[in-house]
Amino acid sequence: MSNSTPTIGVLALQGDVREHLTALASADALARPVRRAEELDELDGLVIPGGESTTISKLAGVFGMLEPLRAFIRAGKPVYGTCAGMIMVAEKLLDGRDDQETFGGIDMIVRRNAFGRQNESFEAAVDVAGIDGGPVEGVFIRAPWVESVGAEVEVLAEHGGHTVAVRQGNVLATSFHPELTGDHRVHAFFVDMVRHAA
Repeated sequence: MSNSTPTIGVLALQGDVREHLTALASADALARPVRRAEELDELDGLVIPGGESTTISKLAGVFGMLEPLRAFIRAGKPVYGTCAGMIMVAEKLLDGRDDQETFGGIDMIVRRNAFGRQNESFEAAVDVAGIDGGPVEGVFIRAPWVESVGAEVEVLAEHGGHTVAVRQGNVLATSFHPELTGDHRVHAFFVDMVRHAA
């Protein structure tokens, strides 16, 4: 990997993959969709997009990606989960389906659909620690929030008294969708994490 251009995949099982590819490219990463376990070997980092966490969990099982993704995270490769992606990197879930599996990576408990259903989606300015230039515009769509975190987890942002952005080591997660706004500072922050990890 050259210092300037890490290769970052976007898990392309379901969700808003194209928007993340665009945001990563604008933050000077080589971005590519990922659907197969062997493609993980070519990556410096990975984004797990929003979508429907139960569907992502199920498809990851069908495509044989569950264990390879867990191994990728355990190996310390940088991963960024947005919305459903935040749910997928949580160690524990509230209001999930009984058979729903996650990839893990962040010692936190996440509540699914905590901010309400689709018709209660909203946008809000969110101050995110480590991101300069003022608040980012957070798009919350059936968004989760973080109920509680372990000692190793850094809380980066809150909204309405709830934790909406966290980081543990090389794993980053936000309740909201920064890829839908045209403001790519969160993706640039993640690309920097990938560069530093390499």
